[in-house]
Amino acid sequence: MHTREEKLAAFGRLLDVMDDLREKCPWDRKQTNESLRPNTIEETYELADAIIKNDKADICKELGDVLLHIVFYAKIGSETGDFDIADVCNKLCDKLIFRHPHVYGEEKAGSAEEVLKNWEQLKVKEKDGNKRVLSGVPEALPSLIKAYRIQDKARGVGFDWDQREQVWDKVREELGELEEELNALSKENSEENKHKATGELGDFIFSVINAARLYKLNPDTALELTNRKFIRRFTYLEEHSIRIGKPLTEMTLAEMDKIWEEAKKQETLPPPSL
Repeated sequence: MHTREEKLAAFGRLLDVMDDLREKCPWDRKQTNESLRPNTIEETYELADAIIKNDKADICKELGDVLLHIVFYAKIGSETGDFDIADVCNKLCDKLIFRHPHVYGEEKAGSAEEVLKNWEQLKVKEKDGNKRVLSGVPEALPSLIKAYRIQDKARGVGFDWDQREQVWDKVREELGELEEELNALSKENSEENKHKATGELGDFIFSVINAARLYKLNPDTALELTNRKFIRRFTYLEEHSIRIGKPLTEMTLAEMDKIWEEAKKQETLPPPSL
């Protein structure tokens, strides 16, 4: 690994490159906060994708892309006289020091759970912090991640189950209410019934996300892993249909299920020896 001096030199090199690009590259020169925003979102998702694949080389590359955007925004801020990269770093350090009194103050560390709870309480107390517990949850977050963050922040101030097993009563309750509304919807497909069923579906999903959080499972990661598993198995099924010359639309569900089970077994087989 690199020394502290080498790391600082590398960061300084990045700042120099950013200065050059902003001055000499027509594309980089015309960029604004607004024009960069979609690219920043894309780069963040690409980093998340590399992390879920556990591709260390790709994680390193995507971290660089995200860092480029941070430096880019700071460069634009310096040009308008609002802030520069030093302000970004200093504000971050000030915030971290304030929120870690067990490291930089006289408080005892306690458990990780206690540290997180204290973190949320300190955020509310900050001079320029969030005025309400949930105000720090970005509105633009994907719904599944937003639900997790809402629940996590509420937990930070003590609004949570005493025992995590208690959540299952809530999950079953929400599932029962969803089933009732779906049964009503099947009898009368009205807008009112559809609205009620949609609400109960949301409540049920929210309760399942809550259960995942209590068991320290990330529901977004879990769902993405299932998405990829389904894609692998469905692709196996589709490729099989192409090999035998029989389109999926002409196969029975029983035939497709048989190939689907083959795909599942392929995933559980040990890797071939070299």
